[in-house]
Amino acid sequence: MIRIKARVTTARGAVLATLWGAVAVAYKFGCSQQDGLGARIVTSAVFFAVGTGLIVYVRRALLRELRQARRVAGAAQSVVLRPVPARLDGLNLAAAQLSADRGATIGGDLYEAVATEHGVRVVMGDVRGHGLGALGTVAAVLGSFREAAHDEPELVSVLRRLERTLARHLRERSRAEHPSSGAQDPDNPVAEEFVTLLLLEIDGEGGLRALNCGHPWPYLLRDTRVEPLTRAEPLPPLGPFPLPAELEARPCGRLLPGESLVLFTDGAEDARDARGRFLSLPTVLREAVYDHPLSAQTVLRTVFGAVLHHTGGRPTDDIAVLVLRNDRRNAGIPGARGTARQAPTDPQPTTHR
Repeated sequence: MIRIKARVTTARGAVLATLWGAVAVAYKFGCSQQDGLGARIVTSAVFFAVGTGLIVYVRRALLRELRQARRVAGAAQSVVLRPVPARLDGLNLAAAQLSADRGATIGGDLYEAVATEHGVRVVMGDVRGHGLGALGTVAAVLGSFREAAHDEPELVSVLRRLERTLARHLRERSRAEHPSSGAQDPDNPVAEEFVTLLLLEIDGEGGLRALNCGHPWPYLLRDTRVEPLTRAEPLPPLGPFPLPAELEARPCGRLLPGESLVLFTDGAEDARDARGRFLSLPTVLREAVYDHPLSAQTVLRTVFGAVLHHTGGRPTDDIAVLVLRNDRRNAGIPGARGTARQAPTDPQPTTHR
């Protein structure tokens, strides 16, 4: 339908341009016998009017096509990266994504949260690269997660499903881009693609279990404190290396009522200002905790406002943020607040790419 409409618009433009040109040429020949300054002025005015009309028409046609392309991109994003529900099994959620490509609405970041019989399961990921080139990988990974989150009783099995889906997607994409090569070429840029991925499971009592493949750990907001959910070393990103044969989801304590988790892609912490200084996301979150009544939507607005202010409105990487706040009234075991969470012991590497 889009191609048909574009062809119709182009045909109308060609017909109108031909008519205007014919009018100008006819007037030129009709007045060719006239001499004098007045005739030349009138002729120039006619050609100027025709040229201006053509420019205005072409500009309007291009703007219409641009608006149509943006509507299509927005529709594609709403299907691939659909909005998370405001409430999910007693959790308050808010999420948003910002593309590094100016004017684009689709980036290489992905997130999703679904309520299953195994608990609320959340995925946050970052595809290498950004813009439309990463859209296919985002769609493949999210589609697989939406099925596996309901089908697989164990979080490890969900991750293995995602690994197989990504490998299959990259093979098919390699064949499509290099049909004569047969097998995947190691020099093919597709072979170098990877996805950082965080899988999170929250059970009915707020118990947290996680699997992390090269992704930043979420920040936990507890009262007025901001701390990483854990400092454990993550697994390598999906794509370059296979998952270990022995794999187990990591227990991460419990998300108690009133506490929040802030999941994000590394574009948030890698955001730089004009002097090249990185954004301090923990500092931004502490300000959100101290200055506002805490809600998922408030934290989300604070983070994106800080990122845009820090980068002067021009981030260089895609950014996605997902905030979960436990609003369950009866969740957890009474008196467990002081003993619910195991202290993290492993150092967390901090790298910026």
